[in-house]
Amino acid sequence: MALGALAALGVAYWAQDVRGLAPCPLCLIERWPYRVVIALGVLAALVPARLGRLLLALAALVLLAGAAVAFTHVGVEHGWWSSPLPECNGVLTPGASLPAVPAIACDKPVYLFPTLPLSMALLDLLYAAAFAFALLFYAVRQPRQVR
Repeated sequence: MALGALAALGVAYWAQDVRGLAPCPLCLIERWPYRVVIALGVLAALVPARLGRLLLALAALVLLAGAAVAFTHVGVEHGWWSSPLPECNGVLTPGASLPAVPAIACDKPVYLFPTLPLSMALLDLLYAAAFAFALLFYAVRQPRQVR
């Protein structure tokens, strides 16, 4: 579980640091569920199996929340709705300082591979959802009996 989440973060940092793809504010939020899942995975390895299964289910819920954030980001990219983050929209709040201008707008898709028409947000949505369902399947399945 922790390694799967670490792999997702590794790809995000590789895209950022090696490929030079700047993350938007929504992209940065999408990374947090993976950090939580890493911690839950390490903890699950240290506790009894029954509690470990509960932590697997909790991690799956965290990943589903991450998939929801990724879905929101995909919707922003496709123009279905505006970003819930003011720093993505340049919204001014009366009496507040000007919002920081993001390195990249949240509504501009970033593609990991230019020939593959799947944005980083959509790839995250697919990965988080598949990862969550795999963890849920593993958490609820009956353990094999040792003979």
